[in-house]
Amino acid sequence: MPAPLKRISTAVLGLLVLFLFGCAHDTYQQRADIVKNHVEAFYTHLKANRVESAVHENEQIEAMAAQMAETVRTQAQRKGTTQIEREFALMQTTNETAAQNWLALGQYFSIKRQYPQARATYQRILDTYTKSTDRSYRDQALRALKDLDIMTPPPTTPTP
Repeated sequence: MPAPLKRISTAVLGLLVLFLFGCAHDTYQQRADIVKNHVEAFYTHLKANRVESAVHENEQIEAMAAQMAETVRTQAQRKGTTQIEREFALMQTTNETAAQNWLALGQYFSIKRQYPQARATYQRILDTYTKSTDRSYRDQALRALKDLDIMTPPPTTPTP
């Protein structure tokens, strides 16, 4: 290959590598921005008493965390790569954010004295966040359920 063509192909290859690296970074940043937008929307809806919309936003956050978990699992054979580590960190942060939002929603319902909804929200945390890394969220939900019992006893089922 003539020297000028070799330099051009090397330059093109270098630009391609930079472009691909830039795209990987952009994808990570785009996902982080999307999560941030969902979190902001969650709290905006909650402040405006649009609970259904807030729940929808948090479900979107959970879905993103699940999608990122799948990406991390499928790319695990390339252990040690910075991209996978960043994806894993974002996945964990996204999952934690969703759990924190459910806790905030339970608190919202408690403040509004909507105790059945608060109980259901805390129970959702217990049912959904079952990994060892989610223990602090389960513990908070359990404490919140006990606090709800102080404010109003749980509904009893009639005995036949």
